[in-house]
Amino acid sequence: MIRTSLRRALIPGIAAATIFSMSACGASNEDGGDGGSDNAGGSAESAGLSGVLKGAGATSQEKAQEAWTIAIQGANDGLEVQYQPVGSTDGRSAFVSGAAAFAGTDSALNDEEGQLTEATEQCGSEPIQIPAYVSPIAVAFNLPEIDVVQMSADTIAQIFDGKITNWSDVPDEQADGVELPDLDITPVHRSDDSGTTKNFTDYLGKAAPDSWSYEAEDAFPVDGEAADGTSGVIQQVSTIEGAIGYADNSQVEGLGRVSVGVGEEFVAPSPEGAAKVLEVSPPAEGVSDVDMAVSLDRTTTESGAYPVVLLSYLVACQSYDDAATEANVKGYLEYIVSDAGQATAAEEAGSAPLGEATAAKAQEIVATIGS
Repeated sequence: MIRTSLRRALIPGIAAATIFSMSACGASNEDGGDGGSDNAGGSAESAGLSGVLKGAGATSQEKAQEAWTIAIQGANDGLEVQYQPVGSTDGRSAFVSGAAAFAGTDSALNDEEGQLTEATEQCGSEPIQIPAYVSPIAVAFNLPEIDVVQMSADTIAQIFDGKITNWSDVPDEQADGVELPDLDITPVHRSDDSGTTKNFTDYLGKAAPDSWSYEAEDAFPVDGEAADGTSGVIQQVSTIEGAIGYADNSQVEGLGRVSVGVGEEFVAPSPEGAAKVLEVSPPAEGVSDVDMAVSLDRTTTESGAYPVVLLSYLVACQSYDDAATEANVKGYLEYIVSDAGQATAAEEAGSAPLGEATAAKAQEIVATIGS
């Protein structure tokens, strides 16, 4: 399972206006809120939700969160959802501190350094963790008039470790007849701590262990060109001819994309390929009944599978001291994991909808909020 360290306090550079102050989660719901939502069947129909719902986390979720917010607010005139795309690490910290009612994260919440324990203390019981969607991470590049290049995991690892430094040095059999230029490669990585980085480096470490010796971490382990957030990486790659980076596939329009080696095939990033990886991946060890963390299979040889993926999660409390917050969290998460919510994310963010069994389990867990 991918593991992530906890920052004990919120990052100083995040202003209070961005990571907001709010009532803490709690074990009891003394105001007797009923969860306030009748929309578990799969629409954003009005459930009388109102007030401000504050969330924070993964930048990779930004497009999906925007789409979900428009839908839920359109059906609930009194509701305002504020999702701050500050990155998975800072989003989890905001949730643990009580500054956000829910978090979006591309690395599963865990207790490697006490993060799960602190979240449990904040919530009053173990927090729920459900998948929001599964999405391919594109290895995107900027080469004139070239849209697709085939690469093995070893080649990708050597490029991002600075061992292959020119496009003409990419092995010919991987280029598949594409004439690559004599041009310096500029790898671009995230400068901020990121769940996308952790998923990408987890893939490199497992799929190319001979060429990538670093642990999977939120911080990229190799010096070089760096940019803040998903949008920053895309902007840098788009600006620098010969650059290559990694970002959520839904956000790399206009750039070339690497087809990665899987068994005897080279597979392009797609929602369908990402979904196949989730299908063959087992649950993480030791998870609770309300935790759906998965150990992603990065080395699968399943035909058509695309193993450079992130499984993006939503983290919330099982109950909240404030009845309105509890109702809003429950109603919003019910919509996200509904058929309609998953279809919205697929259309607007290019993610792969959760499988039927996975979605059903997520819906069951969300339904227990406030119970």
